[in-house]
This record gives sequence, structure tokens and C-alpha cells, in this order.
Amino acid sequence: MGAARGRVEAGYRAIARPEGQDMVLYDSAGTLLRREVTPDEGEERWGRPEADRPALRKLLLDALPEETVHWGHAVTHAEPLGDGRHRVHVSGGETLDCDFLIGADGARSRIRPLLTDAEPAYCGAHGMELVIHDADRAHPAASALVGRGSFSAIGDQQTLSAQRNGDGTIRVHLTLRCSEDWMESSGIPFDDPDRARAALKELYAGWPAEFLALVDATSGPLLAYPLTALPVGVRWENTPGVTLIGDAAHLMSPFAGQGANLAMRDGAELALVLAEGGDVRKFEQVMLERAEPAARMSADNLELFLSDGAAEKVRHLFAKMFGEED
Repeated sequence: MGAARGRVEAGYRAIARPEGQDMVLYDSAGTLLRREVTPDEGEERWGRPEADRPALRKLLLDALPEETVHWGHAVTHAEPLGDGRHRVHVSGGETLDCDFLIGADGARSRIRPLLTDAEPAYCGAHGMELVIHDADRAHPAASALVGRGSFSAIGDQQTLSAQRNGDGTIRVHLTLRCSEDWMESSGIPFDDPDRARAALKELYAGWPAEFLALVDATSGPLLAYPLTALPVGVRWENTPGVTLIGDAAHLMSPFAGQGANLAMRDGAELALVLAEGGDVRKFEQVMLERAEPAARMSADNLELFLSDGAAEKVRHLFAKMFGEED
């Protein structure tokens, strides 16, 4: 166990990018509000390193024995069998019976209904994700704007951000206040990425050209999605033989930046509880109490980042986070 842990830790150090903590924050007029630069040495450099999710996923999967994970099985629903056992139904009609069922199946969990009627609700905003490929070589100006970490520009009820990945790409995100049916009512042809990009830029008319050039530099498909979240402070009665972790348990919007970290901690702690014959009821209590402040922060930050006059509010938020203001 110790050797395996050491290999995972070494593997993480190899894929982690401490410089990914660098950030620049602008308002929609192009005024620089804040810049953070990660030290090149010292423990502070390892405070909140970034790691690309595909690389992290591969690292964790490679640490498991072969045949632990079975791909290509889409769960449709699950049902209790009694005595804490459950039957999982997968597409194609196959069923799997288990002694303990863990719902780690994300926002639209098929396992969650076994424990709670809570459902994700629309947060009042949509997000769009686009990708700049081969950023350093093909789009040096965009690459320089984003730097080693992330770029954010805040306007009234809309944001434009970008984050560098370790594979040479930059992911560009647009977020804006809109109705729940916005993808249908906006008239934007999301199935035609080039036309959709042009239409999205019109929503940011008046923003600096170098900011909108981030959108121009993207290529390939465009992902658009409503932001949803489970109720802050969601709870359920413990049910023998089944539990939830990650987004299945405490889905929140991305405005706290803690969802993936919480999910990994959930999984690690639950594994220890199950291996040691511990109390799953206590695990659930601790997990949900830990997630609640992050979920509340996420909800509050979404309201702040997507408000009128948000840029100055966000500048004050970061100053307070870093102890520069009371």
C-alpha cells in the first residue's frame, strides 16, 4: 500500500502545474484589477497546483488492478433487494447485484433517487466551453494574454475566462445570466460552431478586441450547458447498502472551484471507511457538512460574479481572500 501510494504521489507531482495558480483579472473595459504570480520556489509554490483532469484520471485509473473498471455500461436505474443489497440496471438489459452501492455518477445521478427526492435546479445562468488548440505556436497573442495560469474578465452579468492546460490547449469559458430556455430561445446555432462563435461574440460587443480574440482562436465543437445545483445543505436519511459521493451527493456550480477536490476526498474517505468496517452514516454526515460551506460559497459567488457592477465586487472579494481588506 505504501509503495502504491508513493507512486501515485510521485505521479501527481509529475503532472501537477504549480504555475497554473497564476491569474489575471480584468474588467470588461480592459482594466487590470489583479495579478497573481506563483513563486518559482518554496512550499507556497505547491499551495493549489493545477492538474489536467484527463491526466489525473489516468494516473488514478492506472493505479488500480486491471479489470477494476468496466467501461460501456450506462446505468439506467437501481432498486433495493432488501438486507442492504441493490440491483443495478444497465443499458442493454443487463443487471448487476451488489452488497454496497456507491452513486458516483454525477449531476444526473441514477442512484440519487434511492436516497433523496432532491434534484438539481437551474442557477439562472448558462456556460459555454471552447478550446484553443496548440496555443503557444498557433495563437501566441492569446497564449500571452492567458499566461501560465488563468485569465478572467468580468462584466455586468457575464464573464469571459480562459485557463491553460498542460497539453498545449487553452479552455475558454463564457458565462452569462439568461433564461432557462436560452439555448432554444437565443437563436444561436450551437450545432454550427463557427456561426455560434460569431453570435456569442455579439453578446460581448464593446469588450476589448484582444479579449474577444480568445473566442476567435478556438476551434472544434462548442459545449453549451445550463448551470445547475442541488439545494445547499442537502441531506438524506442513511439507507443501508447505498451512499453517494461527489456531484451525485452535493452538486454545485463551478463558482467555488471545489467540486472535483471534494469528490476525490469523498472517495478516499469512503474507501477507508469501507475497508475498516466503519460507520457509513458518520461518513455521510461529515461529507455533507464539509460540502455545505462550499456549496453556499458557490451559490453566493455565482450571484456576485454575474451581477451588475460585478468587476469591482470581485476585486474586493479577492482582496479579502488574500487578507488585504477586512
